[in-house]
Amino acid sequence: MKAMQLKNFGFIEEEPLELVDISTPDPEKGEILIRVNICGVCHTDLHTVEGELPEVKLPVIPGHQIVGTVEKSGEGAARFIKGDRVGVAWLYSACGKCRYCRNDRENLCENARFAGYSADGGYAEYMVIPEKFAYRIPEIFSDEEAAPLLCAGIIGYRALRLSQIKPGQRLGLYGFGASAHVAIQVAVHWGCEVYVFSRSKDHRAHAEKLGAVWTGTSKEKPPEKLDSSINFTPAGDTVLDGLRHLDKGGIHTLAGIYMSPVPEMDYTEYLYHERTLRSVANATRRDGEELLKIAGEIPIRTTTQAFPLEDANKVLKLVKNSKIDGAAILKL
Repeated sequence: MKAMQLKNFGFIEEEPLELVDISTPDPEKGEILIRVNICGVCHTDLHTVEGELPEVKLPVIPGHQIVGTVEKSGEGAARFIKGDRVGVAWLYSACGKCRYCRNDRENLCENARFAGYSADGGYAEYMVIPEKFAYRIPEIFSDEEAAPLLCAGIIGYRALRLSQIKPGQRLGLYGFGASAHVAIQVAVHWGCEVYVFSRSKDHRAHAEKLGAVWTGTSKEKPPEKLDSSINFTPAGDTVLDGLRHLDKGGIHTLAGIYMSPVPEMDYTEYLYHERTLRSVANATRRDGEELLKIAGEIPIRTTTQAFPLEDANKVLKLVKNSKIDGAAILKL
């Protein structure tokens, strides 16, 4: 099978992903083999390729927003049949036994594996995954529409949950890429007022079309204090902006897997009055199931730009420079 494989870390400008022809994996007990139709391209893939994340398996095939069809089932795998359409997200597997898994926090599992990071992902014609961690895709979505929901959507939804935003309240979104353009649609559906902060004029215009009541850069002061906010950027200095714009008792949630150092802050100015700063780490299957359900009810509409598999290096360069409107996908 053809795949874009990372053998050594490197800046994306050096095009470290290589087009290779390798053996198609065979599903083991409890696994399914998926023929990949679409794989979304995520900012996390960029951090993986450039070596900014620890413990990445090398060589590795990136990709964790996969939509495809079941090609073959391993021993004991009976949840799907050949031809079923399924999706794969970031969480590839969890042990089911540790204290986190036993308490509905499998996203923090000490033995978790992640697609495109500690297990081969979807920048390839085929991939395998434990069937318990695959999702059925609602019929209302095409493959192209569904792919961004499987990471950008799921993480955005978990971040919304952890932000504790309530209908009618004011929500800030910092950065307006693949995840934020899904999260805003859920928040608007819940009746929230959404304020979007982005350095990109095009992204701000996109946010306005999706229902933002105000847009600006992170350095600009919104007309109202915010009840909660979610930071999708990898830039640590925006954390101070997010805390500065919060009302008393507000929550600023960091949704990224990677962030540059957060500057030193003055306690009284940024955190006092019971403001909360918290992170989001991965997501559970519950988050995925709930997001896909609500996405179908709204229905959420995703904006995508499609590219061939062999253009993966080029696409990640575009992601790095915020040149993608919505979400990029690799179409096989």
